[in-house]
Amino acid sequence: MNPTNPAVPEDPNPAADPTPEALAVTDSEALKAELAAAQTQAAENLDKFMRAKAETENVRRRAETDVASAHKFAIERFALEMLAVKDSLERARTVDIKIQDAALEKMFEGIDLTLKLMDSIFQKFALTEISPATGDKFDPELHQAMSAQDSAEVPPNHVLMALQKGYLLNNRLLRPALVIVAKAPAEAPGPSA
Repeated sequence: MNPTNPAVPEDPNPAADPTPEALAVTDSEALKAELAAAQTQAAENLDKFMRAKAETENVRRRAETDVASAHKFAIERFALEMLAVKDSLERARTVDIKIQDAALEKMFEGIDLTLKLMDSIFQKFALTEISPATGDKFDPELHQAMSAQDSAEVPPNHVLMALQKGYLLNNRLLRPALVIVAKAPAEAPGPSA
C-alpha cells in the first residue's frame, strides 16, 4: 500500500510501463538490427552470385577452347598415317635409275604429281614440314637426335644429316625430324712418354 494514499496499491515496478517514446526507440533499434542483418545477407548472396557467374564463364571459355582444339587437331591420326605414305613416295622418287623406258618415266611423273598433291593437301590442313638442313642448329623442340657423330665440317650441336622429316600440325609438333647431330671430333691421343 501506498503510505501517502492508502487506497492506491503500490506499483512494484514503476518503470514497467513503457512510454510511447520508449517503444519507438526500441522498435527503431530492432529495425536497424534487422536492416543490418539483411544487408549482410544481401552482400553474402551477391558475392556467391558473382563467384558462380565467374565460374560459369570460366567453364564456358574452357569448353570453347576444348571444342576449338578438337576441331583444329581432329585430323591428327589421319595426318600421322599419311606421313608414312609421303615418306615412301619421297624415297621412291630419290631412287637413281637411268630412265630409258617411257613407262618408268611416266611412273616418276606420277610420283611427282602425287607428292605435289599431298603437299597442297598438307598446306590446306596446316600440316607444315620440318626439314632441317646440314648445319642447322639442333632444336630439341623440333628434332629428335638419333645419334651424334664426330664432324670437323659442322659445328657441335648442329644437324649433320636429316634421316626423316618432321611435321607440325597447326604449329603443334606432330612428329619430330629424325637427325644425326654433329659433335666435336675426339682428339687423337698423343704419343706416350
